[in-house]
Amino acid sequence: MSPVFEDDDTDYLVLRNAELQHSLWPAYLAVPGGWQVVSGPAARTDCLRHVEQNWRDLRPASLTATGDQTRQNGIAS
Repeated sequence: MSPVFEDDDTDYLVLRNAELQHSLWPAYLAVPGGWQVVSGPAARTDCLRHVEQNWRDLRPASLTATGDQTRQNGIAS
C-alpha cells in the first residue's frame, strides 16, 4: 500500500495558501482551513505538473514581498 500522498491511483487537488505555497491533497479528504483549491481533482501526475508550472518561487509570499520592497528602497538583501 502506498502512502496517501504518493498513491498514483488516487485523485488529488492542488491547494494554495495565503503565502502562495502549494500542496497536493487527496481529493477525498476535506480541504484544511487556510487552503483553497486551485486545480483538480486530477491524477497525481497532472497535479504535480500544475505545481511545477505555477509555483516557481518557493519562498513564502510575505518573504518575497519584503525582498521586493527592500530592492525598491535600494537596500541590498
